Amino acid sequence: MMLRYALRTIRDRKGGFLGALLALMCAAALITACGALLETGLRGRIATERYAAAPLVVSADQNVHRTTVKHKGNGETKAKHKAKPVAERAWLPAATADRIRLLEGVRKVIPELTFLAEPVTEPVDRPSYGHSWASASLTPFTLTTGRAPATADDIVIDRGFAERAGLKPGDRLTVQSTGAPRPYRISGIAAPADRGELRQQTSLFFSAAEAERLAARPGQVTALGVLPAPGTDLTELKAQVEQALKGTTAQVATGDDRGPVEFLDAAGARIKLVSMGGAMGGTSLLVAILVVVGTFALSIQQRHRELALLRAIAATSRQIRRLLGREALIVGAVAGVLGSLAGLPLATWLHSRFIEMGAIPANLERTAGIFPAVAAVAVTLLGAWAAARISGRRIARIRPAEAMAESAVERDRPARGRIAAGLVLLAGGGVLVAVLSGLRTEAASTPVTFLAVVVLATAVSLLGPLLIRMASALLAGPLRLAGFGGTLATANIRGNSTRMAAVVTPLTLLIGMTCTVLFVQPTLGGAARTQAREGTRATWVLAAQGPGIPSVAAETVRTTRGVTAATEVVRTTVRVGLDKYQAQGVTQAGLSRTWDPEVTGGSLADFAADPGTAAVSELAAERLGLHPGSTLKLHLGDGTPATLTVAAVYARGLGFGDLTLPHDLVARHMDNPLAATVLVAGGSDRGRLAAALKKFPGIAVLAPATADRLQADRQQENAEVNYLAMGLILAFTAIAVVNTLAMSVSERIKEFAMLRLAGATRHQVLRMLRIEALSVLLIAAVLGTCIALAVLTAFSIGMTGSAAPTVMPVVYATVVGAAALLVLVASALPGRVALKTGPVEVAAAKQ
Repeated sequence: MMLRYALRTIRDRKGGFLGALLALMCAAALITACGALLETGLRGRIATERYAAAPLVVSADQNVHRTTVKHKGNGETKAKHKAKPVAERAWLPAATADRIRLLEGVRKVIPELTFLAEPVTEPVDRPSYGHSWASASLTPFTLTTGRAPATADDIVIDRGFAERAGLKPGDRLTVQSTGAPRPYRISGIAAPADRGELRQQTSLFFSAAEAERLAARPGQVTALGVLPAPGTDLTELKAQVEQALKGTTAQVATGDDRGPVEFLDAAGARIKLVSMGGAMGGTSLLVAILVVVGTFALSIQQRHRELALLRAIAATSRQIRRLLGREALIVGAVAGVLGSLAGLPLATWLHSRFIEMGAIPANLERTAGIFPAVAAVAVTLLGAWAAARISGRRIARIRPAEAMAESAVERDRPARGRIAAGLVLLAGGGVLVAVLSGLRTEAASTPVTFLAVVVLATAVSLLGPLLIRMASALLAGPLRLAGFGGTLATANIRGNSTRMAAVVTPLTLLIGMTCTVLFVQPTLGGAARTQAREGTRATWVLAAQGPGIPSVAAETVRTTRGVTAATEVVRTTVRVGLDKYQAQGVTQAGLSRTWDPEVTGGSLADFAADPGTAAVSELAAERLGLHPGSTLKLHLGDGTPATLTVAAVYARGLGFGDLTLPHDLVARHMDNPLAATVLVAGGSDRGRLAAALKKFPGIAVLAPATADRLQADRQQENAEVNYLAMGLILAFTAIAVVNTLAMSVSERIKEFAMLRLAGATRHQVLRMLRIEALSVLLIAAVLGTCIALAVLTAFSIGMTGSAAPTVMPVVYATVVGAAALLVLVASALPGRVALKTGPVEVAAAKQ
């Protein structure tokens, strides 16, 4: 019976349920899209290209490991093993091939070298790598024209690059590799046999001796390709190889597992995508719960009279709960299916946008499984049912006489339970803000930042009626100056505080979340750039348009007249234990002339004088318990262990990274050992430096202020990924604002008719609506701004040590202006529609 009545109610009150349907559908679409990203991160296929003809690939372990042993009280022990990936490619000892070359079933073992090799004179639109021609058979590459590289001056290029650049055998090509840029003669052009061109990379092949020189890893190889003998079972061969490599850290990959060995960035992007999808999904879910509960609360409030009548004619509390629950399940099922279907193309679009932004590589294929859609439908059903139960709790619980009374006049104050819950959440939000002010790492502070905004917005939702009445008392005087419309608006806001709170909540969340998203990165980036700017003593900064600045270019600068010091800077991440730290490697000679990290302990001179030392930030020193003279054990970018002595502790860690290490030590263990920047001190002018660097194409001589602006632009590009991710959630919230306003206004048709019959003109009613909308906007803007300011200030204290978040007035004004436009349009359009029907017809219509 209740199911039949629920279907009839939905059919007769389509408008009232449409808002809930739209909110749930948007929530389902968001959850599906986030779930698809998460699934891609977990199961996304990374297809191999270079190793296509090698069924079995042996590579180095790309992780650092830690095993902890916990002693139990009964004498037993429990070992716990953890592993974390390193930032650069780990290399294998070349002698590893000897362990497997003579195994039964092995036809050939091919050593592979992969290193930086980027054409300088011809543009490339994809990553470019160098290899030895001896490993061309791993793809396999075969010559289409010309000959193999026979001397150190020869190079073979892949056909795709040759066609794009218009190159042919005999042409000259300058290549920037790990050393100085060098011209080569194109001896041949090669292409993958029996398959298309490489889609994800450009391959350049050198003679064996030249490849070993450029790789600069004597006695090491990137990987080993194992070609099995005809008829050999690959599974059995893999087991044999693993047994032969027992006791080493070498890893054996077959099938799709070869892709992550070849494309380390794609393997790292998986982790990033899991983190991003989880963060987006979690935040989306919290926002969706808040929005959907608010929408259902407004929908049920608009049906208060109908539900009260049901109670009056003997419907039990259980029957009302069952009715609301079934209505919600029906709406949730329809919204879940429609939303999950809409979420699939949204996930495709998100994946493509992340690729365009460079957040993930194109070879990480999107996984189109059914699980995200099924999960979205399930979550939508559960969310709708729970929202209906929560929103209808009071109407189902109170006595029929009270229900009839409340259907005519709104209660004087919210229920005690609602106020108590609101105060608890407000206190919880305060605790999160306090915790946030003590967090010193971006990875720890970012989720807490957005969680604090949602929790505080939820507190506003629960305490909304009280806050609205307080605000209406403060606005009564100014609104009275607006005349008849202002007086009516004041009465409506005060008398319908619960309805107004349902509108204020998503608007507060929209403004608070938008301001937080837009100002978090500028707060952090601005503080980092300030520290970097204040700590840079250099007169000039060298920057490269290509892969970096070779050491020979820095040495040329050092010998230029007027230059007193030139500091090469390379950047990577290292692991101390399993924790990741941003690190920079700097050349130590003349360091104090170009760099001032604001040393607070030890001596920069001690660090500059000893290649076995390190300088650490105050944050790293505090976390790791270090001080000058302490021993610092870490794993470099490629996982190589190193032990250093702390020589200095500095304050400007946000601008220069947590660890500063000797340049040569860091560069030797990086895929790209070229300097990211070179800091130049002395009285030499720009023209003289540019002339000295003329033979190094793509290197610019910049003033520190110009370099700072370029760094700000790069930070903005990196922040665009976060803006896109959170922008979807903000778009959902904006839809909820429009949806809630439209529901609120469209249900007041009877009220508008009574005003018209009492003598109010159509223009006066619309003016009242505009004043109400602007009053709601003002209340939401104040609440949202307070939430954002509290959260941003705490974030700034924790991350920068200063209670001064970066707030851009023009951007803030744009946010509030956009919210105002949204509110005015969302209230005016349904208001005009509601006023189209004559007041007499509305008044005479059946209740």
